[in-house]
Amino acid sequence: MTMTAAPVGPQRYQRRYRATLEAATQARRDIALALQTWGLPQLVDVADQIVTELVANAVEHTKAVTVGASITRTGTESARIVVTDTSRTRPCPGTPAADDENGRGLLLVDALAHAWGSELVHGGKRVWAELRAEGQQ
Repeated sequence: MTMTAAPVGPQRYQRRYRATLEAATQARRDIALALQTWGLPQLVDVADQIVTELVANAVEHTKAVTVGASITRTGTESARIVVTDTSRTRPCPGTPAADDENGRGLLLVDALAHAWGSELVHGGKRVWAELRAEGQQ
């Protein structure tokens, strides 16, 4: 008789952080560690930028006490980042002037992610970004 292991779902890491300036640093570190552990170091640099922007936006633009960050492996060389907060206001990319110091975060996410978006959920919203290694469809 041959036995095989049953799949239990995708690899996933999630955590809630106090909505402070340090949250982005902590989430970035944790998600990078998850990607390294899963053998996806090629996604770490892009994930670092995206997590930083999404968590910083949640901390800066909402009145949330905590923000959530998760990463789920979606394929052999792809992953999905999700950041949650209690605000019902969906993010919208800005149109900063050339000399503005802020307002480019979502433009950066749009440039780096394969796809991104947001959705309202019970108790707030989630903002997600799909990451894929170069050459992946």
